[in-house]
Amino acid sequence: MRTVAVLGGGIGGLAASYYLSKSPQVTKVIVLESSSRFGGWLWSTRRSDGAVFEHGPRGIRPAGAVGRNTLNMVDDLGLGGEILPVTYSHIASKNRYLYVNQRLHRMPSGISGLLRTVPPFSRPLLLSVAMEILVKKGKEDDESIHSFVTRRLGKELADIAVDSLCRGVFAGDCRKLSVRSCFPVLYNAEQHRGSLTLGMLLGSGPTPVVPPGPLAQRSIKESWAQWSLSRGMESLPEAITEYLQHSGKVQLHREAAVKQISPSALGWKVHLEDGVISADHIISALPAKALSSALPSSCEPLIQQLQHISTVTVAVVNLEYEGSILPVTVMMGGAWFQEVFGDPEAVTEEHLLARANEAVRCHLGVTKAPSWSRVALQRDCIPQYYKGHFQKLKSMRSFIRQNNLSLSLVGSSYDGVSVNDVIFNGQTAVSELLGTGV
Repeated sequence: MRTVAVLGGGIGGLAASYYLSKSPQVTKVIVLESSSRFGGWLWSTRRSDGAVFEHGPRGIRPAGAVGRNTLNMVDDLGLGGEILPVTYSHIASKNRYLYVNQRLHRMPSGISGLLRTVPPFSRPLLLSVAMEILVKKGKEDDESIHSFVTRRLGKELADIAVDSLCRGVFAGDCRKLSVRSCFPVLYNAEQHRGSLTLGMLLGSGPTPVVPPGPLAQRSIKESWAQWSLSRGMESLPEAITEYLQHSGKVQLHREAAVKQISPSALGWKVHLEDGVISADHIISALPAKALSSALPSSCEPLIQQLQHISTVTVAVVNLEYEGSILPVTVMMGGAWFQEVFGDPEAVTEEHLLARANEAVRCHLGVTKAPSWSRVALQRDCIPQYYKGHFQKLKSMRSFIRQNNLSLSLVGSSYDGVSVNDVIFNGQTAVSELLGTGV
């Protein structure tokens, strides 16, 4: 009898449970979620008039092995009919803007955009890319994203394009974030090919093999840049939850906060507010700091490493306007939350809404007041992989191995913050646990 306890019912915990439920080796899966809902940061508001507002991720990329893997899952869950694809030829894919020096600049797209000098850049982007092949390989085993891009592509691209990208993806500071952990494709391209350009052209080392199912094949054929779901991204965790309920081997518990986990003769005892659960193995999809406070003192070296994985808080403000004005979402704070807004515990929704309205007025010239708004403060929502993050992971996993702990670490604290990464890492952990290939 194999009982696996999955701690955390966000997308990482649900994905791990989904893959566990498919294995004949697993008899029982117990999912423990501390809040009143499953899905974690995948959270949508659906209004009675059909409008949908996202308070977390709003779209998923179909590219690469991890993208195909998620689409295969979506197919299996029967959500294919709800997919809203955005193709590369769509205006939303082509029109991307940066707000630099008090004005919006449209980013270059296509070959002609790369050949010309397009503000806010002072020279054609193709020139930076062409020169990059000549740059020597770095000697450090990790460096900040800003340092890496400055070295290979020049300071201007690092200061403007990459700084903005890191704010958009990680809500983080590219001068602190690790290139090795945040953009492994770039790091590996330099390691394996000596150049980003050659790495992109020739490949940069082994990648997981995930055969595309019907939906993933369609995404390639139709050239999707990203996709969403017609009833909001929360439909994905809802569909997984329903699948698990019908699997016959998964117990789902809401409002079941894990207080303490302690080793037992056969595995673990998981202490809750109102009882104790026994498990042969634990898959933790909790944020790193939450897991650190539940571990026994015998795991002190692991606790220390977990506590050093930082997170940032993001305010997500959805705004709706009467008439033909764009629907708008404003995301604020991240690595700069404290500096701009002060203590997240003390900031008011009114203040956040006022700042969001001001941003829309400055950036987009919208002076009208919104007809509807929603403010969500997502505390500690995005882990920050600072320089040296890979060493923390190595030392945590070697501690788990050396002490024969039946514990797997999944979720966004470790091997990627995107929805695709978190789902794929849930699958990888289950494959490693059960001794099967991904």
